[in-house]
Amino acid sequence: MDFYSAYAQGFARIAAVTVPVHLADPAANAAEVIEQARACHDDSVAVAVFPELGLTGYSVDDLFLQDTLLAAVEEAIADIVAASADLMTMLVIGAPVVHGTRVFNCAVVVQRGSVLGVAPKSYLPNYREFYERRWFAPGDDRELEWITVAGQEVRFGPDLIFRCLDVPGLDLHVEVCEDLWVPVPPSAEAALAGATVLANLSGSPITIARAEDRRLLVRSASARCAAAYVYAAAGQGESTTDLSWDGQTMVYECGSLLGESERFPDGPRRTVVDVDLDLIRQERMRQVTFDDNRRTHHERVNRFRTVEWELEPPVGDIGLMRKVDRFPFVPDDPERLELDCYEAYNIQVSGLEQRLTAIGAPKAVIGVSGGLDSTHALIVACKAMDRLGRPRSDVLAFTMPGFATGSTTKSYATRLSQALGVTFEELDIRPAAEQMLADMGHPYSEGEKVYDVTFENVQAGLRYDYLFRLANQRGGIVVGTGDLSELALGWCTYGVGDQMSHYSVNAGVPKTLVQHLIRWVISHGELEEANEVLAEILEQEITPELIPVEEGQRPQATQDTVGPYNLQDFTLALVVRHGFRPRKVAFLAWHAWQDAAAGEWPPGFPEDARVAYSLEEVRTWLQVFVKRFFANQFKRSALPNGPKVSPSGTMSPRGDWRMPSDAKGTAWLAEIERDVPTS
Repeated sequence: MDFYSAYAQGFARIAAVTVPVHLADPAANAAEVIEQARACHDDSVAVAVFPELGLTGYSVDDLFLQDTLLAAVEEAIADIVAASADLMTMLVIGAPVVHGTRVFNCAVVVQRGSVLGVAPKSYLPNYREFYERRWFAPGDDRELEWITVAGQEVRFGPDLIFRCLDVPGLDLHVEVCEDLWVPVPPSAEAALAGATVLANLSGSPITIARAEDRRLLVRSASARCAAAYVYAAAGQGESTTDLSWDGQTMVYECGSLLGESERFPDGPRRTVVDVDLDLIRQERMRQVTFDDNRRTHHERVNRFRTVEWELEPPVGDIGLMRKVDRFPFVPDDPERLELDCYEAYNIQVSGLEQRLTAIGAPKAVIGVSGGLDSTHALIVACKAMDRLGRPRSDVLAFTMPGFATGSTTKSYATRLSQALGVTFEELDIRPAAEQMLADMGHPYSEGEKVYDVTFENVQAGLRYDYLFRLANQRGGIVVGTGDLSELALGWCTYGVGDQMSHYSVNAGVPKTLVQHLIRWVISHGELEEANEVLAEILEQEITPELIPVEEGQRPQATQDTVGPYNLQDFTLALVVRHGFRPRKVAFLAWHAWQDAAAGEWPPGFPEDARVAYSLEEVRTWLQVFVKRFFANQFKRSALPNGPKVSPSGTMSPRGDWRMPSDAKGTAWLAEIERDVPTS
């Protein structure tokens, strides 16, 4: 397995290309296409999509019916076919093509010296500035036909899917401009028939706001069809007699923008991206209604014909031409992060508000440690009380120092509770812990420095034992503080411990998002009286504070055991949401994290926390993730209620994640050992 190859990892490199048009000069236009085709070949591109009627120009009007022009188009296609013989890239070019007694507005698909097929435009606009029916015949009824182009007899019709035999999942369908603007585009039926990459050759003159309309349609098509949608529009050189042109190109994948070029360019432009074919396949496997829709439309879907071809993709490292977010749960874009935090925060608050209302308005009992998770849960509880018109004194916050509780975190818990105006108490669990350890005959009770899992869980368990009994006593419910990342890694104490609560407000929030939610609360003045201490809490290292710190040693750090949450949340999103193989997770993590200076970081992310990870580190912590993820399913199978926050899912057995507690990660670990190198 070629770990470093994007093609071996389930990607296909796709280009949307716009070039200067030479009106009514097919030979010159063919030369432009060939030049860009060679550049695409050098960039290891699998499919390059050019604009509508690019061999003539879209705006030549009645010249489309001139024999001289049509003959020149035939020669230009032959020139491109000949030039493509030693090129890897499939070329999708726009041209007027004669078939029978009519001219059709077509996409001609060429690769390695062959015409693979010709797809006519199905729906011809004949309104406002458009007069296409004056020259062209609609192609919507041209199924199961053949045509001779450049001396080759090939399939003709809008019913063609070009299936690549040596790049699994690369199944291309082509439509032309207006085809996307109708209520049921040909590409929608093609997607149901198996097409994963949908291409659109467009003329599309530009007017105010039309670019946004295109983006809306392309994004929507890619999302609805769970596909990549490739769009290339005509630009420089088209006639400006009555119109203008902007040469917009873009590629969307399942609703997300992969890339786009500048508009109104002064020369050729290429949007080159790597489309994730695995992601598309996984999306369709999960969204079972996608195939149900195929069943509804089976009569039309079953008519599609398959044209097989081979790419012979390159081997080795060709890079990765797509943005890979370091933090799948945390957008880099400030506006998107702002909206995500607003929604996540209010999902949590309204969830707790509803639960308190539904069960008789109990008080909220929370254990506060001064760490991020309990801090955010306390914030949520206070805001829920505010919205319910209840006093914050109905939030009962308890700090429960153990054998390793530091003065700093304890002071944070105290100051935060006082600033928020909640009912606050300190309950020292050490006497009860010492008694339990002595009753058990634990070596610690004999003076030995044995800090094993029992020693840790006696403290963790007692804290929640007290919280549940305090809730009984004070008429409250225990609000859980554990987050999504901890549940995935099993970093919680089962039963009477932080795995359990009456309602878990953070269960859908990953560790890497919590800090941004607190920053959002600070910046929006949700709880201004606590801003100062909240800012200080954000600076602290994540620690369970269960093991005493010996002289000269650093305090216990959670990430030393479970791995960096940066990497583990990255893996969590890709495994749970997309079902990716370990080798692909490692490949993407390596590209995302190998250079701290490259790429974007979320707004407000501290400079001194911007780290990089080597492939060896990625591999090591991926193994830890797999081992812990499989070993701790039993904890996730018994989770309390809590709201789903992220589209990547939750660990709830009633929601997004169902898995037997006895499953083994052997196959996943074997793949890491076999397919993921250390450097």
